Parts: sequence; C-alpha cells; structure tokens
Amino acid sequence: MIRVVIFCRVSTKVQDYQRQINDLTECAELRGWSVEKSFCETISGATKNTKRKELLAMLDYIAQNDIKKVLVTELSRLGRDTLQVLEVIDMLNEAGVSLYIQNYNIETLTPEGKINAMSQFLVTILAEVAKMERRTIRERMESGYDNFINSGGRVGRKPGYRKTDDLLLVEYAEELRLLKKGISLRNVSKLTGTSVNTLRKCKALLN
Repeated sequence: MIRVVIFCRVSTKVQDYQRQINDLTECAELRGWSVEKSFCETISGATKNTKRKELLAMLDYIAQNDIKKVLVTELSRLGRDTLQVLEVIDMLNEAGVSLYIQNYNIETLTPEGKINAMSQFLVTILAEVAKMERRTIRERMESGYDNFINSGGRVGRKPGYRKTDDLLLVEYAEELRLLKKGISLRNVSKLTGTSVNTLRKCKALLN
C-alpha cells in the first residue's frame, strides 16, 4: 500500500483545515493509499519556508519514512509565494516523492518516478512567474545599489576581513538549525538562499 501524508494550510485562526483533511482522507481511501500523518498549519502563505514549522516537520518526516506522496487540496495550500512553492516541489521531486494536487487531479511524478508532463506544464508557468518576480526584485536592488554608489557609498569587505566562527553561529542560526535536523546542504541552500560553500563552513561548526 502506498504511504502518503496530508498537508493542509489556512491563513487565519478563524478558518478550519478539517475540511481539507476530510477531503484528502476520502481521496486517499478511494485510491487505496495509506495516510500515515497529517501536517496542518495556520500561517500566511507568503511566509518563508524556513519559518514554517509544519512544512519543515513534514520534510523531515518524509526523509525518515517511506513516504511516496504528499496530498494537498490545491497548490495554494502549499504556499502563495511562487518561489517558495517551487522550492518545495523541487525538493519533493529530488526525494522521489510525488505531490498530488486534488483540484487539478494531477501529480508531479508518474508511477515510475518521472516528471509528469501535465504537472511540468503547471510548474513551468509557476517558474515563469517566479522569474518575473526575481527580475523585478533584481531591478529594484540594482536601482538602490546605483543610488548608493552615486551618493558616495562604498561596498565590499575591508581588506583581510574574515567571519569568525562566533559570527557564523549568529548570522546563520537558521541554517544551522536546518542542518541539525538532517536536511541536506542542497535543500538548505534552496530554502535559505545561502551558498553551499557557506553551509559547509557552518556544518563544520557542528562537528
């Protein structure tokens, strides 16, 4: 029997995620899937993945158990920030875990573990939206950078500057917390935007 988990999210405390659980449980029973656990959170969909305890708990659970699918009623339950959603889908794909999206009745992976063509179309659209978002952010940053330089500002590290271990422990506390949970360097990098090389330095501090 295929082992699955349910993921639910609502934005406010006045909302109830029990309907999502009921719908997905019924869906799993009809397909002969075994629901091993449900992860539910009350949090804004725009919250960064690193701040979402239930999402991180689910990723941790998947890594330690033989889970084949994650069920959501709709993609927005996974999050409303396009970049954050794509991060999670990418991590699930790499782990060989399929995301089942009930309102589209599609999965991100085929039974053979390959990328599903229809879901890939959906993900491609999301990726294009994310690319537009990144372009807008980059343009704003470049504009601010130019204004700073034109106003006489200086950038870059001072000669001989090197971060101490204590500074790394403080500055990368979130990254260290994720590494302690056993999340891979590559996935922590995706979640936080911190380079793998920097994460290696952080991980060395844990030994």
